[in-house]
Amino acid sequence: MCGLLGAVAKSPVNQLLYDGLQVLQHRGQDAAGIVTADGPNFHMHKGGGLVRDVFRTRDMRLLVGNSGIGHCRYPTAGSANSFDEAQPMYVNSPFGIVLGHNGNLTNSDKLKVELFRQDLRHVNTNSDSEVLLNVFAHELQKSSVGVNLTTEAIFEAVKGVHRR
Repeated sequence: MCGLLGAVAKSPVNQLLYDGLQVLQHRGQDAAGIVTADGPNFHMHKGGGLVRDVFRTRDMRLLVGNSGIGHCRYPTAGSANSFDEAQPMYVNSPFGIVLGHNGNLTNSDKLKVELFRQDLRHVNTNSDSEVLLNVFAHELQKSSVGVNLTTEAIFEAVKGVHRR
């Protein structure tokens, strides 16, 4: 059970995401993170502990952008003591993709082996969320042509994730 929210606005969303995570703090107290998007650039800050302890004023100033996602973690999979598993998580290939996830993958171990042996992707943590992110990234790479990302490619990638 984690807390997850997203925001898109005409003005900066960093404070909106922070305030939202404060409201969702009861859904997870182990870690918190925010990623904002400023055009093609992502800005991320995350760490272990309560929302109020993870984010300082200097961190918030760097989270520029008019869209973003926030996550507070209650670990049900992976390691409860690993702050590397704080979310949102990011992968840069084939495109910059950020994921915040609330749920459990029942076949995470199998998918992690497939990612390494067949898809040539390395998963750094024991988090099923990182596994999900890499499966989606691989399926997106298979369904897209070049650097042009289409709606059809995204939906094909989602179908591919469900097949696995």
